Amino acid sequence: MSSTEGSSRAADKSPRQQVDRLLVGLRWRRLEEPLGFIKVLQWLFAIFAFGSCGSYSGETGATVRCNNEAKDVSSIIVLFGYPFRLNRVQYEMPLCDEDSTSKTMHLMGDFSAPAEFFVTLGIFSFFYTMAALVLYLRFHSLYTENKRFSLVDFCVTVSFTFFWLVAAAAWGKGLTDIKGATRPSSLTAAMSVCHGEEAVCSAGATPSMGLANISVLFGFINFFLWAGNCWFVFKETPWHGQGQDQGQDQGQGPSQESAAEQGAVEKQ
Repeated sequence: MSSTEGSSRAADKSPRQQVDRLLVGLRWRRLEEPLGFIKVLQWLFAIFAFGSCGSYSGETGATVRCNNEAKDVSSIIVLFGYPFRLNRVQYEMPLCDEDSTSKTMHLMGDFSAPAEFFVTLGIFSFFYTMAALVLYLRFHSLYTENKRFSLVDFCVTVSFTFFWLVAAAAWGKGLTDIKGATRPSSLTAAMSVCHGEEAVCSAGATPSMGLANISVLFGFINFFLWAGNCWFVFKETPWHGQGQDQGQDQGQGPSQESAAEQGAVEKQ
């Protein structure tokens, strides 16, 4: 019994010891440096960006009152959200004819391209920053010794900076078009029953776009974070060291020549 209990205790301790060794090996002080601290901010704001855009849902609506007393007031409520393929969102338009009751309509526009690009970029940024943090905290010596990692990190950082600018601008333009397509006045303008004299249409609830507006703000914040991080990542590359070495060589060259000239003058 004692041997089995000892083996079970050893088996229980081994995963804990592995976790303890992993945590002890992490260099948490790297998070106090700009290279690690900005990566944490990039990781957080990437979550905020794709989370606020991908989880958005709103509703718009209108009311239709037929002049025919046999017809009651009809309320139209249209729900929409990510990925904003509005041309696939259906709603029923009431008809004031005695023979027919309603007609199936669709919202106008397909804005899935900028929205999906924005969310996809946020997800890729989330995974890359998480992998970079593991490299900084656990394998920082490998990152500093092998210059290929810093070069790849710099190239990826520049690429993400450009893509965040494009994604935030494109999603901001797409959101403006979504607001125009989903406002109640656009809904009543698209319904033919509202153009005649047999019905009176009025606007319903205006969709709340607060969360979508915040997602655009998070997109530009990510752009500034990645753009600012380019300098700190560049300092880790051998290109930065070569520039300093060349500057020192150029600084030493004229001083040596001037010293030689001064020695020649003194000899004369």
